[in-house]
Amino acid sequence: MTRRVLDVDAVRGFALLGIFAVNVTFMASGFPGNLVTDPRFSSALDDLVRALSSVFIDMKFYVLFSFLFGYSFTLQMAAAGRAGASFTARMLRRIGGLFIIGALHTVLLYGGDVLMTYAVACVGLLLLRKTRDRTAIGVAVGLYMIVLAGLVAGAFLIDRTAYFPSEAQALVNGEAATRALLGGWASNIGEHLAGLPLLILQAVTLQGPTALALFLLGMVAGRRQWLARITGSEPVLRRLQRIGFPIGLLGALVYTTAGGNDNSLGVAASVATAPLLTAAYVATLLRLMHSRRTSLIRSALAPAGRMSLSNYIGQSLIGLIAFSGIGFGLAGSLSPLELFAFVAAAFTGQLVLSALWLRRLRYGPLEWALRWLTIGQRPTLVAPPDGRPLPKGRHMRV
Repeated sequence: MTRRVLDVDAVRGFALLGIFAVNVTFMASGFPGNLVTDPRFSSALDDLVRALSSVFIDMKFYVLFSFLFGYSFTLQMAAAGRAGASFTARMLRRIGGLFIIGALHTVLLYGGDVLMTYAVACVGLLLLRKTRDRTAIGVAVGLYMIVLAGLVAGAFLIDRTAYFPSEAQALVNGEAATRALLGGWASNIGEHLAGLPLLILQAVTLQGPTALALFLLGMVAGRRQWLARITGSEPVLRRLQRIGFPIGLLGALVYTTAGGNDNSLGVAASVATAPLLTAAYVATLLRLMHSRRTSLIRSALAPAGRMSLSNYIGQSLIGLIAFSGIGFGLAGSLSPLELFAFVAAAFTGQLVLSALWLRRLRYGPLEWALRWLTIGQRPTLVAPPDGRPLPKGRHMRV
């Protein structure tokens, strides 16, 4: 595997960790989905952990995952070109596969799926793939501005009391949602389906447009191969840190002190500045991965990133088994700090399992199935013996 792919996949593995840390709060309790705090975990330590998560994690890693999706889109284009295949046909099959996986994921495992949104937004990316870089960047900025304008306008024009329950009612709803998590398959599937209207609303007004904007920026980065020749010593990485950390953290503090997702102006501040903080994270990670002392970070994260789809779905399966009544029924029983310990342990397991899997096999299970659908023929799953080179072009993750 080339260093380029190690870098891209390692960053994707890093994004998986952040996404898991956010999603697990919704898997483990019905209160966050109702925009209230579980009264059983209201100590100063609990509040501090939630605040730190809000500042450093919430709404940051969705940005990174979306950007990398757009970057990988250019790798798909290159792979289709090498194979002499129709890229449009390939990508439409891939989009269909992602949507189906996302739909099953939403119904069976976790109601906060992003794959269906990605699949729909990818249709827009497919239509815009031949635009010049300047045009793609302009469209991305325009989409972002529309989202921000909508959030700001909504803060002043929409009467929240007309659309959102009171805090007391939200607490009752959170308790009921937690009980639903503790039920069996019927209860959990019913809860997932009940959340579909809100999921669609978020996809249309926030996640879909921002995803497409970041897809376009990732596509531009992929065209220019920004991650192809990173050494870790580039001045731009230090500039990203100097600019991204102060501005991004300021926006994150505004988001947190304003009440997080319960305040449209706070969400707007986070949406506006999260890309800068995320860029600073990535710059820091790249510098660490290319330092002699900390280069093992890349080797540890890359296998999980290569199997990002399988690991993303796997995280939801872990959450279902751990927290729902289908499994161990831990919903509502772990504090915010304990949840972070759970994420650290589960993600470490994913890192180990991914590395072991890829020693013998070339793709994760869902990556293999999706590639089969994409290229229209069954790909070889078993990796060549050690020391035997892969066929030309097969070293790239496509």
